[in-house]
Order: sequence, then C-alpha cells, then structure tokens
Amino acid sequence: MLPEGGWMENETLFNEDAEPPGPSAGLVVVPNKTTNFFSLTTNNHLPSLAKSKPERLYFPFKDSPRSRAFRKKHYPDISRIEWFDWRWQFQNAIRHVQTLDAMVHLSDNERQAMMHPSGDLPVAITPYYASLISPEDPSSPLRRCVIPVVDECLHTKGEEEDPLGEDADSPVPGIVHRYPDRVLFLVTDICSTYCRYCTRSRIFGRQHQCFIDTAKWEKALDYIASNPNVRDVLLSGGDPLTLSDDRLEWLLSRLKEIPHVELVRIGTKVPVVMPQRITPALVSMLKKCHPLWMSIHVTHPDELTPEMSAACIRLADAGIPLGSQTVLLAGINDSVSTMTRLVHGLLQIRVRPYYLYQCDPIPGSSHFRTPISKGLEIIQGLRGHTTGYAVPTFVVDAPGGGGKIPLLPEYAIGWDKGDLMMRNYEGNIFRYPDNHAESKDIH
Repeated sequence: MLPEGGWMENETLFNEDAEPPGPSAGLVVVPNKTTNFFSLTTNNHLPSLAKSKPERLYFPFKDSPRSRAFRKKHYPDISRIEWFDWRWQFQNAIRHVQTLDAMVHLSDNERQAMMHPSGDLPVAITPYYASLISPEDPSSPLRRCVIPVVDECLHTKGEEEDPLGEDADSPVPGIVHRYPDRVLFLVTDICSTYCRYCTRSRIFGRQHQCFIDTAKWEKALDYIASNPNVRDVLLSGGDPLTLSDDRLEWLLSRLKEIPHVELVRIGTKVPVVMPQRITPALVSMLKKCHPLWMSIHVTHPDELTPEMSAACIRLADAGIPLGSQTVLLAGINDSVSTMTRLVHGLLQIRVRPYYLYQCDPIPGSSHFRTPISKGLEIIQGLRGHTTGYAVPTFVVDAPGGGGKIPLLPEYAIGWDKGDLMMRNYEGNIFRYPDNHAESKDIH
C-alpha cells in the first residue's frame, strides 16, 4: 500500500557523504560473487555480445518496514546489499513446500496442492514478494495469486491449454502474429514469480533454468525483418526483464536496426515482484532504445510498495511510458473499491491504467474467473467517479484467436427521432442532436 500522502521516495542505504562525487554517487559497487546463471550456455552465445563485467552496480531502494522485518526473520544472514541484488532474489525464489511452510502457515488445501502438483505451472515466489504475503490468511489477495490450491485440478467447460489460440498464429517459434501491424515476441520461458492464472502456463517455466535458444531468436528476428507491415513488437514470455542487461540490449539493438519497426514494448511483472531488477544500469540501457514502452502487470493495491513505486518512478524518469495490465480475479480485486485504490495508486507513480482483462479460461482457473458483468460493473464504478486517466479498458481476449475485444457498460441507449439517447455515470438520461444520423427509433 502507498503510504498516506503518496509514495515513499527512494533513497540510498548508505551515507552519501561516503560515496565518491560525480555520476556514481549513491551507487554501491560490489564484486560479482554470484554465479551468472543468466548467461547462455557455451554453445549458444549471442553474436557480438559483450562480455559480462566483473563488477556490478547496485542502487538500493529504501526498503519498507515489512520487507525489512521479513528479511531479518527469515534471512538473518543475508545483508541488505544481497537482498537488493536482483540476481539473489531470482536465484532464491521459493519453489518448495518446506521453504514456504517455514514462512507462512500453509492451509491443508495449499500444502496438498504444493506437494502433489497437477498442473504444468511450477511454484516460484521471490523472497521480496513473499514478504508481502499474509502469513496467516490463505484468502489474502497476493497469497492467492502465487500459492496453488487444489482447485487448480478442477477443469471446467470452455477451458483450454491454449485458450487464445496463440499456437495457430505462430509462423515461427517465439512469434505470435495476430494483428496486421504488430507481433508478440516470446523471448524467454522464465519468470521470477509465477502467477497461478498465467495464460501461458502450458509452455512456460517447466525447465527451472534460464536457457535461451538463440537460434529461435534469430529466426524470429528474420521473420520480423521480412515483414515490412510489422511496426510494433511486444517482448513478452516469460518475463523479458529476467534477461541480463547485455542480452536484452543485444535484442533491443537488433530490433532497432529493422527500419520498419517503429516501436518496441516490454510486458513485465518484474517491477512488482522483483523491483531490485530496475537498476540504474538497466534504465540507462533502456533509455538508448527509445521509442520504448512498458506494460506492467499489477494486480492489487498491496503491490504498490515503496520499492515498487521507486522502480516505476525510475523508469518513468527515463522517459519510458508505463501502462498497467490487470487481470480481474474473483475475491482478489473484483470490487470497485479495490480497483479504485489500485488505479489511483498507479497514477501517483506515473503508471497509466491500460487494460483490465477478463481472466483467460486456462485449465484449473474457474476459481479465479468472475462473471463478465463484474468487469462492466467496475468500469461503471470508475467512469465519471474518477479521472478518465484512471479508467482502464475492459477487454476479453477472445478464445480461439479473436484478439482483444473491449466491453463497455451501455451508455448509448439508442436513437429517438434522430437524437442519440445517452445515460451518464449517474444514470441520468440525456439527448444529443445527432443531425447527421438517419432517423431511428429507440431500440
């Protein structure tokens, strides 16, 4: 939650007077003692890829009291520097019931699901994100998003492994080409934290290792280069920000070399589940790749911590437009009050609410899905009651590859003697002289 009065400004954990002057002030240089498991395997090196530097720059955020208390309780031997190292967060993602059970009081439902997983999606929760989870309440929003329950075993009518029909629109591995002028480029099958309602749970995260098939990358880049109608590339996965700076820079540079690619977007949840990844070095690199946009997957106002806020502010200060993508989830964010708190908090950190998604019908997701009417109710509860900047577009990603279809409450009632009859946010009826329209009766 944002503190009362707005977000908490990020600051260094060290005395600035002790830091050298100049552009490095506030940065902490620490020897790279962690295994670079984000590197490609020896037979899969990217062409012209710069070698990793022996040292890395760290720029810690001000940690929240909750995060600090969690670290001291469950990771007493881990320093603040290690805690703010995104590679440490990634490498120490919580995957096993024994580890998680020591941090939260697992219900029988949760324990059973973790010990006998039936789905394809593994469990992975960064220590930072685990610090946000209620240790006592299994029904708490963030806990439900990342800890499985046995309901995942229940498959209901209409659920599909590939509900959006992405595989049918994939001309080469890693590319989904559904819309005429843009492609989805799936660059990795790795996330730092797995959401239980993930649309691509059928294919991502099964290997538990950060392995990139660069031959697929090359084929995907060749496809984009050979299709001049493609002006917009969305990098997704998995999560592109789990790639190293060097690897991501190489990929973005290659896309920038394609003349007809006007815009690159990155879809990510990393600023939410692992804000430590948003380092000055990463942001400096991203600034060189404009025009670059970023869509951040934000679910609930409890995710708007000082760390997450500082990460988003850092990206916004670099000139990267930020939008949010929120999945509507039953019992988690399916109320006007919760969504209002979320969108207002997002605007404070310069993230524009972009999409509100109806939850996709993947196998075992029925306990997450709401009636379509709930999404319409939320939009109606936002429109007119807050600024238009805070109102996302409610969409259903049509099963079978139909694409995103926006849905709105009925504001246009019909026509009466050439006048458009409209309902405003208060439910009042108004008449607009639609002089250029054919005379119609109200329908």
